[in-house]
Amino acid sequence: MKLWVVLCLALIWVQLQIGACQQVKQRKDVGENRIRPAGKWVKIRHLKPKDRAGKAQSLLTQVLDKGRFLRLGQTSTLTPGKNMELRCKGNSIGWSYPTYLDTFNDSRLSIKQSDKYSQLVLTSPSAADTGSYSCWVIVCDGTECERDHDRTYVSYIYFTDKDNLFVPSAIHFEIVYLRPDRPAVVPCRVTDPQAKVSLHREVPPQEITANGTQLTYDPTKGFVLRNPSPEHQGVFYCKAVTKGTPQISTKYQLLYVEVPSGAPFVSLGVSPESVRDGDNVNVTCRVLGEPEEDVSFTWSYPGQDRRPVHIQTSWRLVNRGMSHTTRVSQSLLTVEDVETIDFGNYICSAKNQYGGTTVSIYISK
Repeated sequence: MKLWVVLCLALIWVQLQIGACQQVKQRKDVGENRIRPAGKWVKIRHLKPKDRAGKAQSLLTQVLDKGRFLRLGQTSTLTPGKNMELRCKGNSIGWSYPTYLDTFNDSRLSIKQSDKYSQLVLTSPSAADTGSYSCWVIVCDGTECERDHDRTYVSYIYFTDKDNLFVPSAIHFEIVYLRPDRPAVVPCRVTDPQAKVSLHREVPPQEITANGTQLTYDPTKGFVLRNPSPEHQGVFYCKAVTKGTPQISTKYQLLYVEVPSGAPFVSLGVSPESVRDGDNVNVTCRVLGEPEEDVSFTWSYPGQDRRPVHIQTSWRLVNRGMSHTTRVSQSLLTVEDVETIDFGNYICSAKNQYGGTTVSIYISK
């Protein structure tokens, strides 16, 4: 009887040992895979999805002290006054940066291309240099080159300055045009992405609340009006605050635009209506258009290149009912001491970025 009990206990112990060995083996199977080159155990690291994504990150980097590099993300915050050096890998690279650096031909900016990378250096950056910096690979096929959009890298860089929470502007009173068919932007950008910004109407004094739908705030753009209307007209400013005293932006005049985009709508008129020999005659070519739309004029008339004429071009903004704002551009052609050769067809051609329109009028005795 005792022998039978001992045998049962021994059998149970053997089964437990077998189970333990299987568990150890299973843990090794599901654990870290290892290989053993040159008699050493080496860990094989399997990339996680996040690690794989990192390999496809931007090739746009910032050069730090002592030869260290920092890969820039979608936004970066840097210290003003300290020289900035950016690099982008590739032997043919294009760059973009805040446009005013080109407008004022800023000597602080330099770009150099080497065999392996392109280098952009901006010395003594300030709050005004806050903006979007990007680089891209240029692909060429013979003499034709184009931008590779799949290898374009962008970083919006803030040069945070506690004394300039808003990006400085050379214009102290900006006009923002409101159009019913597109969003409008009040461009009060900040140098600190953590700043709290609000929009205010000057008269009557009122804070306009950003509700996340009709009115939103983007620190890289400003306040965005999704569906502008005439009620949004007026003088506005922005207020920003971090830890110190609130700061006020430049002022913005919001004007509602009546005329839609398109080729110029041209009218042509003559003064006086009845012309005789010896009279002075004015022919006016007038265009109604968008406030920001530049218009160019050309003339064809009797006696061209044989008779002197005076041509004067001008434009102005006018309100046309319900406070809609329109730009009136005009070219005035004046003929003094009219002669027989001056009678005939006067043709005016007006052109903007959307197209051109030509009209004519006949002047007779």
